[in-house]
Amino acid sequence: MEARDADLKKELNATLQARRELGEEYESALVESFLEKVDQRIDGAVERRVRRQLAEQQLQVARGSREPKNGDSWGERFGFGIVSLVLAIPLSAIGGGIAHLPGLLAAWAGIVGVNVVQAARANPGLFGHRRHTSSQGSDWEE
Repeated sequence: MEARDADLKKELNATLQARRELGEEYESALVESFLEKVDQRIDGAVERRVRRQLAEQQLQVARGSREPKNGDSWGERFGFGIVSLVLAIPLSAIGGGIAHLPGLLAAWAGIVGVNVVQAARANPGLFGHRRHTSSQGSDWEE
């Protein structure tokens, strides 16, 4: 990881040096080029992570697990909440701007609905709807 950070630091230094030599008229092109390299690096890291998780799930299925492990971690739930709140800003502005209070209420009803569905998916017993199985088919009773 440190080697990749060093490479990125070298790229940034080269971009800054080129900006000094070429002047301000090339600044936006240099910044775009540097951001493209950063974007490629991020895409590569995400791709490696997704491939690793997919391989772990396939390995788990191959070993006899019935379902792959649910990858719903605290970070994913937190990220979903943050994205939901960030998207709430433009949705509120659009809904309130077009349809005033009813539009604002509709936008927030949708936002709350999406988050409730996400919470129910992540925590099946959250709203008291637990599955009840009959004791006739239980392996624990004789």
